[in-house]
Amino acid sequence: MNKTNIQLGLRENWKQFTLLVIVNAFVGGMIGMERTIFPQFAELEFGVASKTAMLSFITAFGITKAIANYYTGRLANKYGRKNLLLFGWLLAIPIPFMLMYAPSWSFVIFANVLLGVSQGFTWSSTVVMKIDLVGEKNRGLAMGLNEFAGYFAVGLVAFLTGYLANTYGITPYPFYVGIFISIVGLILTLFWVKDTRVFVHQESLTDTSAQLDNVFLETTFKNKTLSSVTQAGLVNNLNDGMIWGLLPIVLLSLNFDNENIGIITAIYPTVWGIGQLFTGKMSDHYSKKAMLFWGMLLQGIAILLLPLSSSFIVLASLSAILGFGTALVYPTFLSTIAQATSPKQRAESIGTFRLWRDLGYAFGAIISGIIADLFGIQYAIYFIGILTISSAFVIQIRMPALTKINLENKIERKTNGIEEKLS
Repeated sequence: MNKTNIQLGLRENWKQFTLLVIVNAFVGGMIGMERTIFPQFAELEFGVASKTAMLSFITAFGITKAIANYYTGRLANKYGRKNLLLFGWLLAIPIPFMLMYAPSWSFVIFANVLLGVSQGFTWSSTVVMKIDLVGEKNRGLAMGLNEFAGYFAVGLVAFLTGYLANTYGITPYPFYVGIFISIVGLILTLFWVKDTRVFVHQESLTDTSAQLDNVFLETTFKNKTLSSVTQAGLVNNLNDGMIWGLLPIVLLSLNFDNENIGIITAIYPTVWGIGQLFTGKMSDHYSKKAMLFWGMLLQGIAILLLPLSSSFIVLASLSAILGFGTALVYPTFLSTIAQATSPKQRAESIGTFRLWRDLGYAFGAIISGIIADLFGIQYAIYFIGILTISSAFVIQIRMPALTKINLENKIERKTNGIEEKLS
């Protein structure tokens, strides 16, 4: 690719951008394969009844995905985004076979370790590549489209595997979907996806963002904008880990069949996915802080109401509200991080954010599993709901309002400095 012909923008790079949206839909589908059926898979196939043990697959997934996210951010500039994306797909191919023929629950846990690493490399790569392509103007829209594709696919495949499990049994048919997804994802990436590092170089020529002294520490603790977003991301996936593991169990206890469980559990990621088509663009124009606050607050309220509900309509509605609250925050997390960091440090900062965000899966599974075993599922859900509402108020109190140019991170550079870099 000729560097002199590089142009940033969604319209200018729509073909490659569209391909990456499609690839991320396949990435999301790999999680959807497990979303509905896994609690029953654990109990029926392996006799796992303890909530803590049952949710151990989410813990394994969350920890390994978080670590892979971080290293994708660290290694993206060195090895290339496409190479990391390809590596993630190669790791995904054996996973459905491992689940179909797993001899023990520990082998299932190992398969989810592999799934976590695969998801970290694939999803993080597509996020960074889209941000590279579009430039500053449409980052929120870009992230909305990316996350829409991923989470709409989660919901769609969750419904499909629920239907297959209800019709043909818990194995092996639902896992055939994963075989198809992983092979097609690898082929699309290998033959048509192009690396985007040259776009980072192009944007760096005119960018005025201050370099962070320590990307990990600033994103995690020190920078008020970045650390506020990071804690909310962690809590968001903490409650998602709880919903993933406990909601199907709650619905089973209410005597819903697999098909209805599939519908209710699929509504949440589907609304989450479709909603981001709108909320991503909103984050380019409206207050990111307000969107993050209201999104986390809505999530917390919906979670608190779940144990008080037993009808299909009410539970489906709460699943939709939870999905909309998540849609408000998810693309906004990433567009805020992108706005508050320089192009050269963006991948690492996003990787650090995604490290903590996806550790939320592990924390959510461990905390909710232990509380559910000790005190009952409803208390686990109440605790996670209160924690989510608390996170909303951390955003409201700690995070400064972002202007078009973030005063916390943007600095003026002299004209001769820019000219020197361009030369």
